[in-house]
Amino acid sequence: MTAQLNVAHEYFETNGIRLHCAVQGPESGNSRGTIVFVHGFPEFWFCWKKQIPEFAQDYRVVAPDLRGYNLSDKPEGVDAYTVKEIAADLAGLIDTLGDGPVVMVAHDWGGAVAWPFAAWYPEKLHKLVILNAPHPSMFAREIVNNRAQQEASQYVNLLRNPKAETILSRDDFALMKQFAFGSMLDSAGLTAADKNAYVEAWSQPGALTGSLNYYRAMPGAPPDLRDGAPEVEPPKDVKIPAVHISVPTLVIWGEQDTALLPSLLDGLDEYVPDLRIHRIPDATHWVQHEAADEVNRTIREYLG
Repeated sequence: MTAQLNVAHEYFETNGIRLHCAVQGPESGNSRGTIVFVHGFPEFWFCWKKQIPEFAQDYRVVAPDLRGYNLSDKPEGVDAYTVKEIAADLAGLIDTLGDGPVVMVAHDWGGAVAWPFAAWYPEKLHKLVILNAPHPSMFAREIVNNRAQQEASQYVNLLRNPKAETILSRDDFALMKQFAFGSMLDSAGLTAADKNAYVEAWSQPGALTGSLNYYRAMPGAPPDLRDGAPEVEPPKDVKIPAVHISVPTLVIWGEQDTALLPSLLDGLDEYVPDLRIHRIPDATHWVQHEAADEVNRTIREYLG
């Protein structure tokens, strides 16, 4: 189903696990460098289908399945899915590639890992590109203080639910398809074969639990605002983590994202001084699908 992309499928040992990666482009030494594309939930390497051929013309492109997803290893237990563990996977992958500092392009949960990765491992990155993924300091601020973002993040509580696997997989992943695609099948040109490729990835043994464990391991989940939910006192004197990024960073943001609101960009330059923000007014959270040409062109221009 993914054969229309002329990629090599390679496995890399890192941080005690094995990551499956789609690889395309000239080898190190014959390219402009390496770009590591990092997917989010509930996708897998294939979500970069409109970016891989473009950048593989002159970059070595490596698109991993993160731990817990598709063909990569799926360690047991929620504690195996902390941001520190996932970042360590990427650090080991970059070391194994041996290409020196790379460009990292990350979306959604991939971006939620890439932000702290850039703070912890700046020497491994040449530049950072984030697509619709909140900086941890901004997300902590908004999830505590912004009722609109709290409401927009209520889906997180479903994904943390112990019964989430049953709810999302019933009727041939009907709810998962709605969550992942919505109207995107038409607006972004996803085909029936593309949809089947996602279902195949979700159906890999342990993959659904692995991907949901990212949410179960996350700190600072939004308050449950459903009718009848227990009243929870808003936290007082919350210390917002100060995650400073020295790596040059481009943020591309689809402003119609209903889960991650544009207010998450307010004040970002306080934590990321070498920052460029490119807003795409008509795109949603799935910006690399819906506005692929603009996304690709903007990244190209940023990389020079």
